[in-house]
Amino acid sequence: MGYFGRHIFFCLNQRANGEDCCAGQGAQAGFDRCKSRVKAAGLSGAGQVRVNKAGCLDRCAGGPVAVVYPEAVWYTYVDTDDIDEIVDSHLKHGRVVERLLLPPSVGK
Repeated sequence: MGYFGRHIFFCLNQRANGEDCCAGQGAQAGFDRCKSRVKAAGLSGAGQVRVNKAGCLDRCAGGPVAVVYPEAVWYTYVDTDDIDEIVDSHLKHGRVVERLLLPPSVGK
């Protein structure tokens, strides 16, 4: 096992040309919420969860998006309740939140 048990990457990419992007859909708020919830739940640190910022993850049409590794589970979310559910279900207990899965066909 690596230094962290899980990583969750949030796309925070901003596009200047008006194209779809996660930053324009509240991604920073999702990242901030996840980071604070992970810390409050005692899930951060070695052997546990790392909440990471990412540039474009090429799934813009489904944004905002986040991906959890090592499972490679892609999520889309709309509010803090969705983020809380990802933290409580997947990051804490290893249970995928099926209703928030980003369909594999969704790309840029």
